[in-house]
Amino acid sequence: MERFLVAFALTLMAGLSTGVGAAIAFFAPKANTRFLSVCTGLSAGVMLYVSFMEILPEAFAQIGRAGWAERPAQAFGTLGFFLGIALIFLIDRLVPDATNPHETHSRQDYTALGPRPGPEATPAERRAYRKATRQTRRNLLRMGAFTAVAITIHNFPEGLSTFLSALVDPHLGVVIAFAIALHNIPEGISVSVPIYYATGDRRRAFVWSCLAGLAEPAGALALWAVLALAHGSLFFAPPPMLMGLVSGGVAGIMVFISLDELLPASRAYGKGHDSLYGLVAGMAIMALSLLL
Repeated sequence: MERFLVAFALTLMAGLSTGVGAAIAFFAPKANTRFLSVCTGLSAGVMLYVSFMEILPEAFAQIGRAGWAERPAQAFGTLGFFLGIALIFLIDRLVPDATNPHETHSRQDYTALGPRPGPEATPAERRAYRKATRQTRRNLLRMGAFTAVAITIHNFPEGLSTFLSALVDPHLGVVIAFAIALHNIPEGISVSVPIYYATGDRRRAFVWSCLAGLAEPAGALALWAVLALAHGSLFFAPPPMLMGLVSGGVAGIMVFISLDELLPASRAYGKGHDSLYGLVAGMAIMALSLLL
C-alpha cells in the first residue's frame, strides 16, 4: 500500500510539472529560452543514462527471477525494449505535427497578426483587421486544445513509466519522475501560450496545462486497474516476468522520447552547445545518483 501511494505521488508530481511550463510562458520574456534547452537536454541525458544503465539491466534481472536463464532473460527484456519503442512510435505517428507538443513554436507563431491599422486606415481595412484577429484567436484556441489532447495521448505511457518504475524501485522512480517532470515543462508551454493569447486569461491557460499533465497519473491508474482486475486484488506484487517486460518497454519509451523529441527540441530552443551541456549534465547527475 505504501509503495503504491509513493509511486502514484511521484507520477502525479511529474504530470503536474506542465504547470511549471505554463508559469514560465507567462513570466519569461520569451517562450523559446535557453533555459528550456538546458532543461530538455538534461532530461534527455537522465533518461538515456538510466534507461541503459539501470532500467534495462533491471528488466533482465526481473525476468531472471522468473526462472529464465541469462540469455533468454536478455532476449525477453530486449523484446520488451523494442515493443516500447514501437508503442510510443505508433502514438507519435497518430498525432499531427501541427499539434504535436514536442514541435517547437516561437512567440511570432502566436502573435503574427501584422501591424494594427493606423488612424489613416479605411473602415474596410479596420474591419478586415478585426476579422483576421478573431480568426487568429480561434485558431490559437484550437491549437491549444488539440495540443492538450496530444499531450494527454503522449502522457499515458510516460505515466506508466514513472508509476511502474517506482513500484519496482522507489529510488529509480524518483529519478524517472524528475526526468519526466523536466520533459513536461515545454509541453506546458505549448498548451498555455496559444490559449493565453487566444483568451487573454492566464488562469484558464494554466488550468488547461495542468489538466493535460493529469493524463500521467490517470494513465497509471488505468493500467493498474486492469492489472488489479486480472489479479483479483487491488494491492499486489506484479509477477517478475511481467515487470521485466514492462521495464524493458519503459526503457524503450524513454530512449525514443529522448532521441526523437527531447534532443531535437533542445537544439531548437538553445544556442551553441546548450543542448549538449544539458545532456552531459543529466548523464553525470544520473551516474552520481546511482553511484551514491
